[in-house]
Amino acid sequence: MKQSGPAAEAAAALFLQQQGLRIVERNYRCRFGEIDLIARDGNTLVFVEVKARASGDFGGARYSITGAKQRKLWTTAQHYLATLGSEPPCRFDAVLFEASDAPSWLKNIMEN
Repeated sequence: MKQSGPAAEAAAALFLQQQGLRIVERNYRCRFGEIDLIARDGNTLVFVEVKARASGDFGGARYSITGAKQRKLWTTAQHYLATLGSEPPCRFDAVLFEASDAPSWLKNIMEN
């Protein structure tokens, strides 16, 4: 069963918390786009994209994070970082849900 966007984001937040991350922002929006979750993994700030798909057809959830989506995430993350006093180490992760499978956590989905 496919989860709705908000339900998938809530499930992803819970999953990441169970893995030891601390959620610091949900649905951060600015004029450049939106980041589903922003979390802390130790000293590292993690920008998380959450995707849910009913099946793995057409490449599944991972392949829905296109180059254009990655550019939006990057620009939105830069906007968020500008609001901080200093820039911590950062990475971009994805939490993917396909069909009724357990979530998949992909770390460092984009190279800086």
